[in-house]
Amino acid sequence: MIVVHHLENSRSQRILWLLEELGVPYSVKRYLRDPKTKLAPPELKAVHPLGKSPVITDDGEVIAETGAIIEDILERHGNGRLMPAAGTPEHRRLRYWLHYAEGSIMPLLVMKLIFTATTRPPTPWLIRPIAKAIAGGVGQAYIDPNLKQNLTMIEAELGKTGWFVGHDLTAADIIMSFPLQAAMSRGGAASGFPNIAAFLARIEARPAYKKALEVGGPFALLS
Repeated sequence: MIVVHHLENSRSQRILWLLEELGVPYSVKRYLRDPKTKLAPPELKAVHPLGKSPVITDDGEVIAETGAIIEDILERHGNGRLMPAAGTPEHRRLRYWLHYAEGSIMPLLVMKLIFTATTRPPTPWLIRPIAKAIAGGVGQAYIDPNLKQNLTMIEAELGKTGWFVGHDLTAADIIMSFPLQAAMSRGGAASGFPNIAAFLARIEARPAYKKALEVGGPFALLS
């Protein structure tokens, strides 16, 4: 059976959702973030050397990285569901989004999170004005315009059918859910994009999505 090593308030929530959509049996081992640092606990390093989530074990094999986990689950347990047939343009499009989610948009969102964090405690109050000036400069010059460019592209993509690939839910929508939710939570970066807002409302209303939240526990994005 698949074991999902699930860190609270993390990207591993998507793996729970994927497994619920597929109806694949699994169990969950939960990990809590350090209340001060918000980082994963050291126990996760016993599963994978980087000590980060998501990570799963499937028949004793450890698999890390969200995109790799999704591909592996679909190949082993999907039976053709949530992914177009191999060799089709739709399948290539799915592969693009599987790489794009973690390779293009998430680095921008992580940068935004880190620079915002430097302006708050525990950063010493004497340093915060300097940190705020640096964070604001980097945000205006690089992070915010690049994030807007990415979100504009996504908004246009979702305007075609409401989904990232084809006319129904695929794994592309599952992997893209977290960065779009993060964009909404981090200063409302995704506000003003109605197609993105409609997409999030649509996926969050799905029974499998709601079930995954019940299994995974409280889910609040870091901001």
